[in-house]
Amino acid sequence: MENSLHLLAHPVLQHKLGILRNKRTTSAEVRRIITEISTLLAYEATRNLSLRSAQVETPMGISAICQIEQPPLIVSILRAGGSMVDGILAVLCDAKVGHIGIYRDRFTQNTIEYYFRLPDGNHVKDKAVLLVDPLVATGDTVLAGIERLQQFGVGIISVVCILISRVALERIQHFYPEVMIYTVGVEENLDERGFLLPGIGDISSRLYGWLSETHAI
Repeated sequence: MENSLHLLAHPVLQHKLGILRNKRTTSAEVRRIITEISTLLAYEATRNLSLRSAQVETPMGISAICQIEQPPLIVSILRAGGSMVDGILAVLCDAKVGHIGIYRDRFTQNTIEYYFRLPDGNHVKDKAVLLVDPLVATGDTVLAGIERLQQFGVGIISVVCILISRVALERIQHFYPEVMIYTVGVEENLDERGFLLPGIGDISSRLYGWLSETHAI
């Protein structure tokens, strides 16, 4: 199952992660850095996309080219997942985007879905999916998202995140060993509220300047 984990140790990504960890980094900088990291993560997560041959007319004549056969579907877990979409679209400009709104109720300890929308009239059978969320702590929302997407018969699902906890990683690998996971770091611990340690804090607050007690899960 370790083969499902793609831990990206590139110096540029690690440098940008360090900027995110700094509590003095402003919301504007947090948004910019997440966009940049997302672009680099998408580059790696799409390494094995299938290509097809085509021809175009250049200013000098006819040239054979390669085209992505079928761009993956990007699915953002709301709210924080939206911060990664523009960075991924910088690499996959023709990709379409879906959204899943899921949160973990602090009282019932269950995941609750409040929004689900896929493009193309939900005709997504066999399409590869990049399921994106910056932070994966307990893994509950990602697991619920994977289950929901599989109900629509999608193809290979890849989780794309900036940080993931060891607990969430092992849970995803246990329940969905076929799912690929692309991340910049694996955090070993969570605090009593479910925050990654050392992590980067409450991602919604840092993205949008909110004073919030909620947290990514």
